[in-house]
Parts: sequence; C-alpha cells; structure tokens
Amino acid sequence: MKILANDGISEKGISLLEKNGFQVLTTTVAQEQLGNFINQNDVSGLLVRSATKVNKQLIDACPGLKLIGRGGVGMDNIDVQYAKKKGIHVINTPAASSLSVAELVFAHLYGGVRFLYDANRNMPLEGDSRFKQLKKSYGKGKELAGKTLGIIGFGRIGQATAKLALGAGMKVLFFDPLLEEVSLTLSFFDGQSVTFNLTKTDKDILLKESDFITVHVPAQKNYIIGKKEFEMMKNGVGIINAARGGVIDEVALVEALENDKVSFAGMDVYESEPNPEIRILMHPKISLTPHIGGATNEAQDRIGVELAEQIISHLK
Repeated sequence: MKILANDGISEKGISLLEKNGFQVLTTTVAQEQLGNFINQNDVSGLLVRSATKVNKQLIDACPGLKLIGRGGVGMDNIDVQYAKKKGIHVINTPAASSLSVAELVFAHLYGGVRFLYDANRNMPLEGDSRFKQLKKSYGKGKELAGKTLGIIGFGRIGQATAKLALGAGMKVLFFDPLLEEVSLTLSFFDGQSVTFNLTKTDKDILLKESDFITVHVPAQKNYIIGKKEFEMMKNGVGIINAARGGVIDEVALVEALENDKVSFAGMDVYESEPNPEIRILMHPKISLTPHIGGATNEAQDRIGVELAEQIISHLK
C-alpha cells in the first residue's frame, strides 16, 4: 500500500511505515498534477502539511484514496467534511507541535522586549560605526518575569504557551469560549511538578490588563483582534501571532505600531501568505518568521511517528 507524503515526513515516520509494509513516496507533486500522480501510482494515503490543498475536486478525482493526513493542527487546507462523507479517513497530529509553537512565541517575546528583531538588522550594517548609539537605542529593554501574558485560544498550543509563561515567572490570563477552568502541571527535570489552576478571563479584561498578547485560534471568518481591540489594550503592549494569518487585522496592527499603542509584534503567519505585505515585512517593529511554528526536528519526528501510527491503525 502506497503513502504519498507530498509535503514531507520525518525519517522516523517513514521507517515505522516501511516496517509495517507500506511504501512511502516523498516526491513533491505540484498541486495541478496531484490527482494524476495519485491515480497513476495507486496511492492509498495522502499526507500534507499546509502547502498542499486537498479540496473537493481532488477528492473526487482520486476514488482510490482511503486516507488523508495533516501533519500539524489546522485542517483548513483539507475539505474534511466532504472527505469523511466519501468514506475517507482524515487524521491530524494536534499535540505533536504544541511545544515547538509555544517556544517560537517566546522567541518572539524575548526578542521583542530586547529589540533583537531590529538589532540584528542594524548591527551588521552599523555595528562598527555606530556602536555606542545602537547600544543606547537598544538599552531600554524589559523583562518578561512579573509581566502579564494574555492568551486568546487555550487549546493545546495555548496551554503549552501558558506553561512556558508560568515557568518564566509571568502571570497568565486566558480567554477561550469553550473552556472555563484549566489545570496545568509544570514538570521539571528532577521529577518535581507544580500545578496551576487557571480560570477564564473575560476577553475585554484580558485585552485591557495584558502586557503581551498571543493568539492561538484556528482560521476565522472575522478578525479576533482589530482596531477596536487594539484601542482597548495597554499602551506599549506586545502582540504575537503564531496561529493563522487573518486572525489579526494587519492594517490595524500597523496603525497601532505607528502610534505606539503596540510596542512590537511577532509574526509567524500572515493574511496574504505566502506573499506577506511589504509594509509588514519592512516594518522596524515587527519580528518575522516564515510560518515555522511547528518546524523543529523534535516536532517533525513526533508528527511523523504519530501519523504513521494512525495510518497503521486505519489501513493495516
């Protein structure tokens, strides 16, 4: 039985599948050629990440397809309900990349409060000629410890982010329409653990009281944070989006950065991805990464193994 990992899969995932009698194809097939390739090679399972789209047309064109897998959390690039209606198994790996995304959020936060996003642009250009001036410019950073992090969306990634925040000595506020109370246990290297019991905060209160805000929600029809929400925030707030492009109004964000309502933003996803707006890419107060939240070696290994285990369970 053949599995096409069109957006790649880890060696651990491949090895586990091959040990169980599956043939894994890792050719990256262009979207317009995908249907023909699947049919000509008798592919039973299609694995994707965010690049490949699995829509109604592709599903109809591939009657031999038995399983569609998404390496990661979001399923907005797959017509899930239609696939299930056609009797196709649809799987994903919601827990595998949570820690990786949470750590990227904190990379942006730590980089933001110490101006690393801008210092790393200017030091190569002016570090030898304006060292003292740059030192003065970047010498007014802040500490995260003791500050308040507001988390909008408190699923697996939101909770993983909260654990890092609590470990860093921050206060955590969360808002999620589906959750009221959550217990989080932080486990340490020596076997000790500490449990925190958190209760949902009203969204407006979170917006007003947080020093930094990060969003962890699926793709939305409307903005979660727009002009109205920015106006409610503290002056100098930091904003992070490592969730989905389109959950934050980027026009309103730039305006908030320009009038110093927002001190910095960290962005891993974009409204017009994969072609982010130039005013976002060139803005001196935005820390930028190219949608790499779950792209660590450890997360890719976990994703590959989790996909393989589910494929074996469903198809063997």
